[in-house]
Amino acid sequence: MKDTQILSAFHELPMERPARSVTAPTLYDACQVGVALRAVLFVEVVMGVGALYMADTPLDWLLRLALLTGSALPATVFWLVVACLLKRPLARLPRPAQYGAGVALGALAGLYGCGMLVLAGLLAPAPWLASAATGALLAGVLVAVLALRERGRLPADTAARLSELQSRIRPHFLFNTLNSAIALVRAEPAKAEALLEDLSDLFRHALVDQGESVTLADEIALARRYLDIEQVRFGERLQLDWALDPQAEEARLPPLLLQPLLENAVRHGVEPSPTGAQIRISTQRRGSSVVIKVTNTVPAGPGPQGHGVALGNVRDRLRLLHDVQCSFQTVHKDGVHQVRIEIPA
Repeated sequence: MKDTQILSAFHELPMERPARSVTAPTLYDACQVGVALRAVLFVEVVMGVGALYMADTPLDWLLRLALLTGSALPATVFWLVVACLLKRPLARLPRPAQYGAGVALGALAGLYGCGMLVLAGLLAPAPWLASAATGALLAGVLVAVLALRERGRLPADTAARLSELQSRIRPHFLFNTLNSAIALVRAEPAKAEALLEDLSDLFRHALVDQGESVTLADEIALARRYLDIEQVRFGERLQLDWALDPQAEEARLPPLLLQPLLENAVRHGVEPSPTGAQIRISTQRRGSSVVIKVTNTVPAGPGPQGHGVALGNVRDRLRLLHDVQCSFQTVHKDGVHQVRIEIPA
């Protein structure tokens, strides 16, 4: 099975992506590129609407917007940079103090933006009080949005986790695994013991809180456990191909992410086919990005039929962790189904 069978169905994304360090989620999650871009866009929209109140003509509006942008843009960048640098110290403060620090930082950023225009000789007299008040107000809105974003992360993670637990510890999967172990106890006790150890590891990972993210190497190790179990069940019908890049092992992704994709590959590729199927797991580092592919052959037909819950959860969890710095794509073509994930290295 070759990737070239379906590569034409993907629009390849740019290889170079800005790297991002992964930290625990806090109220001031201003370090993400997506958060910064949305913050800048929000402030620019507010400045554009504000300029409408003072402009008589479209040209006058553009001139006033340019002047306001000269103050607002440096102030916004200043707020984002400082909030990102102080992310950990601020996280140790009580929640009301975090809100207050964000608003105070916004007032300081407003004064900074006003000072930039004064130094350039574009503003006289300087509206220091108005600039500080505007900065504090806009910062308060940004802090509220970041807080709502953090709250939204928790129920989404919980729902995804519950769904994955249900998909992983399915009754018939557990039943088949135990039956396989029973069948091996007398003939191949060592193999039966290894099978039960793999099953124990799957349950342990499902029931233990592993935090916001894990390394790709950890996910690959867990995926091997799951596929070892299915290999005992399907034998030669399950044909595995691993193509792993050691340079990609430190990439971060949400825990328990690959196994649902592999379970889909087994369910829709191996189970319905009397001759079995091929499953290929590949990782590759490309510049500052890591590409992960789970590819499997499927029987002739319209493609995998399902509700898409597992794929939807994987997509949502990736976006919660990496925002605009990740991509998730699926394609079904010429009897091959592939899931392609791209994340920061």
